[in-house]
Amino acid sequence: MEPQNDTKNQKPPPQAIIVASQNPVKIDAALKGFSLMFPSTSYSARGIATPSGVPDQPFSDDTTLLGAQNRVANARTLEPDADYWVGIEGGVDDHAESLRSFAWVVIAGRDGLTGKARTGTYYLPQETAQLVRSGMELGHADDVIFRQTNSKQRNGSVGLLTDDVLDRTVYYVQAVILALIPFKNIGLSF
Repeated sequence: MEPQNDTKNQKPPPQAIIVASQNPVKIDAALKGFSLMFPSTSYSARGIATPSGVPDQPFSDDTTLLGAQNRVANARTLEPDADYWVGIEGGVDDHAESLRSFAWVVIAGRDGLTGKARTGTYYLPQETAQLVRSGMELGHADDVIFRQTNSKQRNGSVGLLTDDVLDRTVYYVQAVILALIPFKNIGLSF
């Protein structure tokens, strides 16, 4: 008797997520966000280097959003066969003589849907803000102030300031989930 191929019990291959960054925090956040939003689907996530088309340290809400959008477009060009493309861009802006930090998440799907969401916003200490205003990228400023090395690929500014109660991955995951709202509610217009 020959073995039968039982295609009913075979799982489909994981859906491919391309994250427009090689930062492990962003790749992990994208994968976790998708897995939480769609737990019955399996995903694989891989990061690729893509230009944002904006300064290394975006200094406004609009510039930061544009950076995330550009990353998605560039990732889609480089890896056109993926199921999803994710751009996560951190930025800062001036508000009432203080500097605040946030990030934008943009997600595009093979089906043409796009979602976007912004993280929560928090204020930076003046010591960090002074270095950023002088031209230093936030991650490098954090390393100087907190005597760290490459903190942006681990807990990030938010983790350093909250003593890891909220690290950079968790911080991004919520925005990934929010950016997936159009994908969860395909019968609605966004």
